[in-house]
Amino acid sequence: MHRHNGGQLVTRFAPSPTGFLHAGNYRTAVFAYLYARHTQGTFLVRIEDTDKNRSEKQYETQILESLEWLGLEYDALHRQSEWVHEHTRILKDFVDRNLAYVSKEKNEEGVERELVRFRNPGKDVTFDDLIRGPITVNTADLGDFVIAKSMDEPLFHLANVADDALQGVTHIIRGEDHISNTPRQILIYEALGAHMPHYAHLPLVLAPDKSKLSKRKGARPLLEYRDLGYEPGALLNYLAMLGWHPGTDEEFFTKDDLIERFTFDQVNKSGAVYDEVKLKWFNREHILRLPEDEFNQKVEKKLSDDFRTKAKEAGVLELLFPLLRERIETFEDVVEMEKSGEFSYMVEKPSYTPEQLTWKEDGTAEAKKHLEKVLEFLNTVPEDDWKEASVKNVLWEYASDSGRGSVLWPLRYALTGKERSPDPFFVADILGKDETIARVTEAISKLA
Repeated sequence: MHRHNGGQLVTRFAPSPTGFLHAGNYRTAVFAYLYARHTQGTFLVRIEDTDKNRSEKQYETQILESLEWLGLEYDALHRQSEWVHEHTRILKDFVDRNLAYVSKEKNEEGVERELVRFRNPGKDVTFDDLIRGPITVNTADLGDFVIAKSMDEPLFHLANVADDALQGVTHIIRGEDHISNTPRQILIYEALGAHMPHYAHLPLVLAPDKSKLSKRKGARPLLEYRDLGYEPGALLNYLAMLGWHPGTDEEFFTKDDLIERFTFDQVNKSGAVYDEVKLKWFNREHILRLPEDEFNQKVEKKLSDDFRTKAKEAGVLELLFPLLRERIETFEDVVEMEKSGEFSYMVEKPSYTPEQLTWKEDGTAEAKKHLEKVLEFLNTVPEDDWKEASVKNVLWEYASDSGRGSVLWPLRYALTGKERSPDPFFVADILGKDETIARVTEAISKLA
């Protein structure tokens, strides 16, 4: 057991491993982490596992994996259950000093049990909240509150304060739903004779309907975002912006930026709405800024072995990367796009009916006439100048005069067999001159 000394700032994240935690829970960890790193302080993680019936190892594993994925490295890890002997010592000391007493009480089933109650002095307690300023509460209404189910079963209030005091936590950062716990905890701090910490109660993270974010309200366990192909930096960036404002219109921040900029005087008092659409926007911004090789590797991992092999053989894999960089919001989009055949045209000939080649009210004769004209123009582009801009140059005037839809729709369909695909000039560039000419010729014969 060690106290942190030298006047260093110490924050902690103290989750209980009794279920999957969601983004609202991890936002607390993000603020505690950023504040510790901003001040060159210490960030601790404490797993509050004293509820033996509900605590499960899988949830603890999930918590630690989530922190690692977000990049919130901690300076020490502690499990509350390891210190129960210390809690028992404190309870005995409180009873000896008449600050607490053992009370025989019957529970709902009429079974008698011994509880430990704290002797409440019933006075005003004031604490200075880093976000809300001074808060004063009269504790008389709380009565003599229960701090343990027995001498070796401490409850939250006692164990939480005892551990914070033992670990020398200087700043307790948590959700505003804990404000009501603070007066009881301050009384316990005073009884311990421990140094009083600073408190920062964060605004709640709200669901889109402005109720508290919860699993029932569609909040996912954090690691689900990892599996959905989100960037950890994007989640960190977004979680930091839930209730914190940098004082400017900037929104994109790396972890280092956030550490440099984070202070509590820029944390809002009102709740922040958790918005998956906005999170996707952040993710896209982070994807756009990934180094090219890192982006390419991540895309390649998401492609099926079959497609990857064919694309390499056809020499088009490298061409797919910039195309996807423009279009995806998460890396899981790559899987969806491949499944729906959005870039299958790169490795296999398209299939379609003559009717699909026709634009709106046009008939097959018109589509055929336009494609024959397109073929003439395409043949004039020299092989060594075959690129997106050149293809566009030779076709644009004709398409503009004859109706872009009427000319470019059949061309796009002939090349890709898809309603949704990049523009036909780009596709022609990818396919190369021979393949483009071959596909247009094939479409003309289908329309004949």
